[in-house]
Amino acid sequence: MRVRDAVVVVTGASSGIGRAAALEFAGKGASVVVAARRPEALRELVRECEAAGGRALAVPTDVADAHQVNNLARLAAERFGRIDVWVNAAAVSVFAPFEEIPLDDFRRVLDVNVMGCVHGARAALRYLRDQGRGVLVNVSSVVGAVPQPYTAPYGMSKFAVRALGVSLRQELRLAKARGVRVCTVLPATIDTPFFAHAANYTERRAVAMPPVYSPERVARAIVGLVRVPRREVVVGPVGRVLLLQAKFWPGLTEKLTAFQVDRSHLSRQQDADPTHGNLHEPAPGTGEVHGGWHGGRRTAVRRVATGALVLTGAALAVARGRR
Repeated sequence: MRVRDAVVVVTGASSGIGRAAALEFAGKGASVVVAARRPEALRELVRECEAAGGRALAVPTDVADAHQVNNLARLAAERFGRIDVWVNAAAVSVFAPFEEIPLDDFRRVLDVNVMGCVHGARAALRYLRDQGRGVLVNVSSVVGAVPQPYTAPYGMSKFAVRALGVSLRQELRLAKARGVRVCTVLPATIDTPFFAHAANYTERRAVAMPPVYSPERVARAIVGLVRVPRREVVVGPVGRVLLLQAKFWPGLTEKLTAFQVDRSHLSRQQDADPTHGNLHEPAPGTGEVHGGWHGGRRTAVRRVATGALVLTGAALAVARGRR
């Protein structure tokens, strides 16, 4: 599908991957409908999208509310005449041991991350199926294949998003709706405000676990799926290595992931107060793409981490072959 002149709806567009995707589409000449809970962030994003060369419309939306998502789809179609692409990028998270996560927060993560994708997919597919063509992109995570400690609801939600994509592809195939494509994106650690916005009850700051990749990299992958749809795309070499390790050595991958998350995904000191983050109220401000996790050593850290994972996999393969 041509990206230029396409009509694209992006949820979770106030910051991070969603905002980067909206700007990437606008820069390619698409008409972009941006949705999130922060009106001021959306207004600023509309200005940025128009400056990049696209047309844009802001629709404040809480994706956990099906009526608001249906209204988002209706307004997009009324303004631009159709919907060609829908990107479900809205997501929230909480850091805490499983038994210490408030149940209201647990449910909220699932409502936004899972039901938000359900609401978006149902709203989008009405238009895409009627047209006989279009692309639905769901943003999952590498955590949707390799879960980690202290973020149980987030991991559950990203597994569910991945499963939703598989189920929808099967149903569309059975319905012979071959012009409608469903794609899932699984990013590794991305430099966004996500970690600062998350609820947190660990008393330790959430830190982007290296290696950290740019949100623009994910945005380019999403735009690429519109041009050439694929079932699933992992963004970030370390993500691909992790999925491979989890497939062949699941037990060892669980142990290594638990150690790595405890060591580098949370600060070493107890230096953070408990917070609901942006679960129930949106973060203040006009929004941003990046989270400030890229330091001067990012390339070196990325190479070291990638090399360590590859060497671990190779060593495991050799050890297995000697058994």
